[in-house]
This record gives sequence, C-alpha cells and structure tokens, in this order.
Amino acid sequence: MKIAILGAGALGCAMGGVLTEAGHEVWLINRNADQVEAMNRRGLMLRTGGVDRTVAVHAATTAQPAGTVALVIVLVKSFHTAEAMQAATSLLGIDTVVLSLQNGLGHEDVLAGIVGRERLLAGKTYVGGTQLAPGHVLAGTVNKLTLLGEPGGGVSQRVLRIAALFNQAGLDTTVSENISGAIWDKLLVNVATGALSGITRLPYGLLYQSPELQACAVAAVSEAMAVARASGIILSIAEPLDAWRMAGAGLPFEFKPSMLQSLEKGSITEIDYINGAVVRQGEKVGVPTPVNQTLVACIKGIERGLAG
Repeated sequence: MKIAILGAGALGCAMGGVLTEAGHEVWLINRNADQVEAMNRRGLMLRTGGVDRTVAVHAATTAQPAGTVALVIVLVKSFHTAEAMQAATSLLGIDTVVLSLQNGLGHEDVLAGIVGRERLLAGKTYVGGTQLAPGHVLAGTVNKLTLLGEPGGGVSQRVLRIAALFNQAGLDTTVSENISGAIWDKLLVNVATGALSGITRLPYGLLYQSPELQACAVAAVSEAMAVARASGIILSIAEPLDAWRMAGAGLPFEFKPSMLQSLEKGSITEIDYINGAVVRQGEKVGVPTPVNQTLVACIKGIERGLAG
C-alpha cells in the first residue's frame, strides 16, 4: 500500500519505518528540513533493544512529492491538524482513507470538515518514539497495541484491510467496534504521564520511581474516568492504576512522552487536547477535575516561561 504519514516526528517515523520494512511505499512528511534531509541522505535510523538499524525511506517537507496515496496517517500535533491537512489535500485520491492516530480528543471533527467524514477512520496507538537526533529515533513498537475503528461503530472491510497490513508489519493492531471508548482509554494513558513528565522533566525510568508522582497520576486518571462515564463512554480500562501501568509498559528507562519532548524543543504542548479536554468535558457533564486543572495550569506556566 502507498501510505503517507502526515507529521512524521518520532512516533510517525517509528511506525513508518516498520511499515517500510514490511514492503509498503511510505512517505514521511515532516516540515522540519533537518529531519527530512537526514533521512533522505542516510536513511531513517531506528533504535530498538539498544541496537540501531537503517531503513531507506521517502521523506519530504511537503505533501506534493508523494502524489496521491491510499492511506494518510495523521500524526501532527493536535493544534496543527487543520493547517496540516489543508496543505496536504494533494495526497487525496478517490478512495484515499484518512486515519487519525493523534493524542487527545476531537481530531475527527476537524478532519471531517476538510476531507469529508466518509474518508475517516479513527484510532489510537500505544506505540512510542523518542527523537535522538535528526533522522534517528528510539522506537517502541514491540507489543504496543494500536486500535482502529469506524468512527460511527461497526466493522468495515477497509478497516480490516488496514489492520491486517499493520499486523503484518509487526504493529500489534486490533479492530474495535467501540473506537470512542478506545480513544478515551488512550486519553487516560496520556493523562497519567504526559503532563507529569513535562512538569518534572523526568523520563519514564525516573518518573516511575516516585510514589508521589504515581499518586498524582492515579488521581488525574480517576477524574478522567469519572468524566468519561458521565459522558456515556464505555471504557475497557477498569482501574486508574491500570492506565499508569499501561503508559510505561515495555518502554525503555530513557523514554520521554511527547509532552516532555515538545517542552525540551521549546514548543507548546498538546495539553489542551489531553488534560484540558478532560477539564472541558468535565464542565459539560458536571464532574469536577481539580487535579487535571492544576496539571493544565502548570504546563501552561512552563509554556509561558519558554515563550519569554
């Protein structure tokens, strides 16, 4: 299959690398010229299990060189979704499917307004990636689940076909008839560690050594679960501690979630689409979210400091 990954940062490169190794024509689209130049010059370097390997990939700073593709995987930061997709409509052919695997809530509605709701698949992935250098990524793909589904529920041939090719590439993928619940499940995992890692600047190995941080994470997830249930969402995560454990399962000591990676680059984060989404939905359904409100405030303060 011909695939474009729109927003090929660390996670997108990790997924795109293994899909390329499985024989698919994958275009990694990243507006960072240094990243693209490094991948086109020497290939994408993936590190798994402490060992580096090089994958020859197609990389570009815009969508135009890729032409039309069968599948667009959207992995841009949440706040760039509309801008990025509007600039990448050249990827769309008659039957192109657009799949969001972004963190947080609400991306499908943004994408639907640009590409049409009939093209959309929704999904969540627990695959991880950390940027080590331009074109060099620490990939967490082994035994990390990806869930795909039709936004309106049910199972289609197209989602089964895409799940099959992901599995053939070594990406553990399941089709969900309750993708809304799966999206909330992943949100709980992001709520557990993203903001706390960003605030403390700790990678997972050190983050998970602190009982105080675990307690804060569990409290934040408890609030998010209460909000989800009040909103009629059916969750598969049963206990708040499960989300905390899932977030770090199988990832290396030095792994950094995307929120910390953004702050280290001096960029704003997706806090408004993760903990902030919990706060907004909590207000709608009348569930208080003081822990998540505090985490949002702390991240916003750090962002303000970085902006000068």
